[in-house]
Amino acid sequence: MEKISVIMIVKNEESCLEDALKSVNWADEIIVVDAESTDSTISIASKYTDRIFVHKWEGFAAQKRYALSLASNEWILNIDADERVSDNLKKEIMTFNSGAVDGYKIPRENYLLDRHISSCGWNNDYQLRLFRKSKASVTERLVHEGFEVNGSFDNLKSSLIHLTFTSTERTISKVNIYSSLQAQEKFNKTKKVKIHTIILHALSAFMKDFISLRGYRDGIYGFIVSLISGITTLLVYVKIWELQNSQDHSLRD
Repeated sequence: MEKISVIMIVKNEESCLEDALKSVNWADEIIVVDAESTDSTISIASKYTDRIFVHKWEGFAAQKRYALSLASNEWILNIDADERVSDNLKKEIMTFNSGAVDGYKIPRENYLLDRHISSCGWNNDYQLRLFRKSKASVTERLVHEGFEVNGSFDNLKSSLIHLTFTSTERTISKVNIYSSLQAQEKFNKTKKVKIHTIILHALSAFMKDFISLRGYRDGIYGFIVSLISGITTLLVYVKIWELQNSQDHSLRD
């Protein structure tokens, strides 16, 4: 078996971090990069690893790049605090063919509260999470950043459990953060936002998830996922409008 370094970036994750760390306590090395948490995140992490590094928040991509630089082993497994390595995935990683490719995409099982969502596009969610350090780089994005490999990759069969939305409070916080980052990314590429822009994009996002991607099959859970998608999109365009409005005022001044 190849030696595996697990890397995680965290901030104020006391509610979900321990189960994530338990699911990878078989790894040869666990690296936790903490962005100055104010809760018990570091205390929890210290029960599972002494490789804890406090690093001021510089954005998702920068934090992941820093975490990668700290890894001692060639093969890296990247997970988030709201993810868990299933027993079957652990077995698959411990026996994977390290000479075949430079990275592996792992399918995620995405959950809303206690419900595994099999619609809304969540049923085809493959993420590059196991890869060679020497072949890896981080995509330059503010949101939905990830790792790339300069080489070949394949898919693993077993799932990474992703507790996407565990409570309304955490969901609202996530939506606010990610919509702000998406607005910043789209700002310079988006035409002047009008009221119909906001309404149509938000409605389109909801209808895509609920109708086209069959969110209705998951009942109220699918409806909520689709609604979150619509609300996130609505906020993205409202925030773009806000940025455009601020820019117009600064130009007039």
